[in-house]
Amino acid sequence: MENVVLIIHLLLALSLIGVVLMQRSEGGGLGMGGGGGGGAMSGRAAATALGKVTWILAIAFIITSITLTIIAAQKAAGSSVLDRIGDAPAAVEESAPSGLGVGSDLLPPSADDNAPLVPRAD
Repeated sequence: MENVVLIIHLLLALSLIGVVLMQRSEGGGLGMGGGGGGGAMSGRAAATALGKVTWILAIAFIITSITLTIIAAQKAAGSSVLDRIGDAPAAVEESAPSGLGVGSDLLPPSADDNAPLVPRAD
């Protein structure tokens, strides 16, 4: 059920993006900056077919969003992240080998070695 609603949600999102991009640009950024009476900030805008489709897709998108939230809440009911942390086994720390083994040549030289610790500018 969740997968079906999620697929519908994704298709709605893509179609909503496509419909919004197909609409005619009014210009002026939210209708501000002068203009006539048909802008986005006016009392009554002309309802076009794309405007109606946009509203329908937006309402369907919100409904699928709420449905997905309800499904996720029902799935997570009774379980907590803190409960899962308590059930996890403790991490085992490995100690570094004390002898000279593999990778010992990658370590920096110790202070009692003859090698200089700071490069000289000769």
